[in-house]
Amino acid sequence: MSHWPAVKAKRLLAALFGIGWKLKRQSGSHRTLSREGWPDVVFAFHDGEEIGPRMLARIAKHTGITPQDL
Repeated sequence: MSHWPAVKAKRLLAALFGIGWKLKRQSGSHRTLSREGWPDVVFAFHDGEEIGPRMLARIAKHTGITPQDL
């Protein structure tokens, strides 16, 4: 059983901004996020799209977000 919930992309993006990620550039729904000490990450989800536990776990490996941040 995963400890990650399913969340909307808009909520995940807000959580990423909350832990220090910044918007570097945007083209449509593709946003490039940057954070000091981390490689850039492309966030390519529409705001209303639901992101499941497996994808959240993958995103966490690249961004450092935890379930408590959501």
